[in-house]
Amino acid sequence: MRKIPVTVAVLGATALMALGAAGPAAAGGPREAQIQASPCWWNGDRFWCNNRSGAPVFSDIHGSRIVGYMYTNPSWFGCRSEGDPTGGGGPHPNRWVITTADNGAAGVMKDSDIISETDSLPACGIS
Repeated sequence: MRKIPVTVAVLGATALMALGAAGPAAAGGPREAQIQASPCWWNGDRFWCNNRSGAPVFSDIHGSRIVGYMYTNPSWFGCRSEGDPTGGGGPHPNRWVITTADNGAAGVMKDSDIISETDSLPACGIS
């Protein structure tokens, strides 16, 4: 059996967001403070965020149908919207973020699959 060390990279987006939401005092100290997610950033024409490679991109904020996957990281995102629960937990359990999957299909991704803090993205009125 191969041993895999547990590192921040192996924790995944959900664990990172959970640690970041708990804060350093609740999570156990200064080291956890360094794990908190950095915000998405603007590069002059769109917002970019760090995300989980292989995350599904859905047709709508109800998670009705997978239209593609996001293997690139970082990836660009348009805006954020609150919708049906994503089932992913984290600090924004109802947040969906507009993007385009690597196959070119437009859709939304669960906030829990985005490692960066998405509060910096503009709100959009999708339903």
